[in-house]
Amino acid sequence: MYSTTWCGYCKNLSRQLTSLKIPVHVIDIEQDPAAAQFVEQVNGGNQTVPVIQFPDGTTLTNPSGAEVKARLGL
Repeated sequence: MYSTTWCGYCKNLSRQLTSLKIPVHVIDIEQDPAAAQFVEQVNGGNQTVPVIQFPDGTTLTNPSGAEVKARLGL
């Protein structure tokens, strides 16, 4: 999950994923310029987070935990 430390939506999604027992690796886009560039690329030039990147390379921006679960087929 591409995130920032201060993002409330990111914290909420992280809690949802933990509750659903979906492991998540958090990447802070403020500490990783390449990650920030990736987030901009998938969001039309905006650094909108959270962004979830799935194993197949697709992404969702600001999804719910249920959306992530469904996309993963769980």
